[in-house]
Amino acid sequence: MIELPVLYAIVGFLLAAYAVIGNDSVQTLGTFIASNNRVFKWWVLWLAASGVLTFTLVYGWYTNDGDISYGRLDRIPPIELQWYHAAAPAVLVLLTRVGIPVSTTFLVLSVFASSIVLEKMLVKSIVGYGVAAITAYLIWIVLSKFINEKFNTVKKQHRRYWRTAQWCATGFLWFSWLSHDMANIAVYLPRQLPIELLGGVIFVLVFWLAVIFKTQGGKIQKIILEKTGSRFMRSATVIDLVYACLLIFFKDLNNIPMSTTWVFVGLLTGRELAIATVHRKEYKLGYVFPLIGKDFVKMMVGLAISVAMVLSIHYFINGGEAP
Repeated sequence: MIELPVLYAIVGFLLAAYAVIGNDSVQTLGTFIASNNRVFKWWVLWLAASGVLTFTLVYGWYTNDGDISYGRLDRIPPIELQWYHAAAPAVLVLLTRVGIPVSTTFLVLSVFASSIVLEKMLVKSIVGYGVAAITAYLIWIVLSKFINEKFNTVKKQHRRYWRTAQWCATGFLWFSWLSHDMANIAVYLPRQLPIELLGGVIFVLVFWLAVIFKTQGGKIQKIILEKTGSRFMRSATVIDLVYACLLIFFKDLNNIPMSTTWVFVGLLTGRELAIATVHRKEYKLGYVFPLIGKDFVKMMVGLAISVAMVLSIHYFINGGEAP
């Protein structure tokens, strides 16, 4: 008979795997799906993404002594799992189904982390949002003077070069993002995975990835499609490259986990404001603020739920002891 902590670990892993791929992966693959789904079959895109995913996990496992989290869990020691650890990704799956871009890092890792680590995660994520917004605003202020991203103006003879650039940028971003967010799944697994368990993890993630590509990103994809020019491969390439560089910067900064969702929403916010600033006549700020405000409110909802879960566990379940 399976012991309860093992059962909680299995359920938590399966739910977290679906939540991470179904919710957070659209940050990295959303523009890729939006700009390629009319050109390539969904399974071609799926195979490409699955290849990068497999390489990232195997590389991290090999270079980090069996740890696929890339050191993101160094400040969150292993503990015996309880029912509420499995409940966290269940809540995340529910929110994902209604299209809310919740931070997986807060909802999942917050029930494992101490209050000190949680505070550092929050601070790093807030800084990430601000840095991403400011960086994107400055970059697109310059780009928008030369490129009108409201229209797909890439010449036909140049499109194959941009498509190649986009695939490379997406692969780089997918690797960078996975090395961040894999901690949200690995927290339910042994810190040193045996090779057979590594194979099982890859199989589950590749399966959920197939579901995402088959459904063209699911409901969370709407956040991508609402943004200016996100379906255009040139715009998608620049977005992916900037986002990847931001993730690499914060990854090298320290090993504190952070919300990549906040960084991504910050990037889109700065980009939309820059485009509206440059193209004031045809793109009113009155349209932009409700759009970015809606995303921000959804992030706050996710944060509030995460904090409520942590406080409930801390004071009502654990009797005031740190989770």
